[in-house]
Amino acid sequence: MTAPGPSPVTGDLGDGTYRNPVLAADWSDPDVLRVGDDFYLTASSFGRAPGLPLLHSRDLVNWTLIGHAVERLEPAEAFAVPRHDCGIWAPSLRHHDGRFWIFWGDPDHGVFQINAPAIRGPWTRPHLLKPGKGYIDACPLWDEETGAAYLVHAWAKSRSGVKNRVTGHLMSADGRELLDEGQVLIDGDRIPGWFTLEGPKIYRQDGWFWILAPAGGVETGWQGAFRARRFHGPYEERTVLQQGGTDVNGPHQGGWVRTARGEDWFLHFQQRGPYGRVVHLQPMRWDAEGWPVLGDDGAPVDVHRKPVLPEQPRSAPATDDDFPGGRYGRQWQWTANPRDGWAASHSGDGLHLACVRGPRADDLRTLPHVFTQRLPLRPCVAEVGLTLPAQAPGARAGFAVLGDAYSWIGLERDTDGTVRLVHRFAERGGQERDAERPRPAPDGTARLRVEVTAGARCRFHADTGDGFRPSGPVFAATPWNWVGALFGLFAAAPAGTGPAGTALFTHFRITH
Repeated sequence: MTAPGPSPVTGDLGDGTYRNPVLAADWSDPDVLRVGDDFYLTASSFGRAPGLPLLHSRDLVNWTLIGHAVERLEPAEAFAVPRHDCGIWAPSLRHHDGRFWIFWGDPDHGVFQINAPAIRGPWTRPHLLKPGKGYIDACPLWDEETGAAYLVHAWAKSRSGVKNRVTGHLMSADGRELLDEGQVLIDGDRIPGWFTLEGPKIYRQDGWFWILAPAGGVETGWQGAFRARRFHGPYEERTVLQQGGTDVNGPHQGGWVRTARGEDWFLHFQQRGPYGRVVHLQPMRWDAEGWPVLGDDGAPVDVHRKPVLPEQPRSAPATDDDFPGGRYGRQWQWTANPRDGWAASHSGDGLHLACVRGPRADDLRTLPHVFTQRLPLRPCVAEVGLTLPAQAPGARAGFAVLGDAYSWIGLERDTDGTVRLVHRFAERGGQERDAERPRPAPDGTARLRVEVTAGARCRFHADTGDGFRPSGPVFAATPWNWVGALFGLFAAAPAGTGPAGTALFTHFRITH
């Protein structure tokens, strides 16, 4: 029997089952937590701000975005410019002593920690727990039986020259200090066939220390489980999830959660090229020897019954935005720490973005003031309205598909004061070029559209008053090293003095 199709925005099939992925966009390196009847998830946000997204669910299938845990990345001076693949890597979300805690590793600065009395905050300012380069994928553990606290982390070879190992520390109970120099708990070089061991999550269960950690790289890897009676080991290992005969490449790196009824589940990512890392939900059971078994006997499931939890409405993180009163939704992130004046609130509807002046206004990859959200995995059509009242020559604004190559369509003020519709692109490492000959936009307004088909192939269209017309060739979206492609809105102007004016965006819509 063929299962019914999923909603365009959630894997919930509406008949008590779900189809993976349950989060069909780039929610990279997810970790999950249950507090009472509520489930919470956070994910890597790299160099975008605000960072550390916070998602909520009651059934592990339907999720909503409820906020972010950090408004600005630290150190602030490092993230005043885009650093797309840097910043917040593989966070861990925990609840201890009545507070929510998030730990993460920044590969260039070290291990940070924040905490809050409630999931919506207020969150503390990031505390640098372990300064240094190459420390990534940090996870704490408070042992409720003994009162001891621990920290584990992995290594980024690009910064430290070290990889394929998990290091452990004793930690103060307040999470602000490490109490020893650290010790290698698991050396992947000593395990035949294992490489790029990373992303550890540590738990205490039935007298065992458990470390769930992936290996093998994001494209082709697998999920491992390690256990020991003592924190410092020795640890024994097993592979508990791998691709097998499925089409789910590299299924690994995520978090384990237990429901109030005692069911175990595992949320992890799958690398999907320009779409980034989408999130799958796997059932989890225990075999006769006490080892976890994920998915369908160690292979990812496609369709499966939902967790035995109260029924929830279909939901997914928001994408559409009418920008009421000049405000914008939680789904939007800047490509660097924001500055005052980039977005102005007005009494009327619409998002007013300042045409920020700068010497590199013709390369979106370098602009900190690109306003972004994730590219959906499923085919879609995205539209936004644009008006360019800015009078400065060279002022421009548009709608982009942004990666290490990019393409955008929008409006530009010419030196003679007229406004033109322009469509430009830049290949990886290349300069921006016209994808289509500019044409007049008599009213200085346009409706912009991007149709995204399988393989993240994007076709741009614009309506300047005479109906939608296609523009330029098909553009194949590309990711950065670790970040999927993004939809982006921007306004910019050449270097100069004085305000360059603003651009107005209205009615952003994604339909499937």
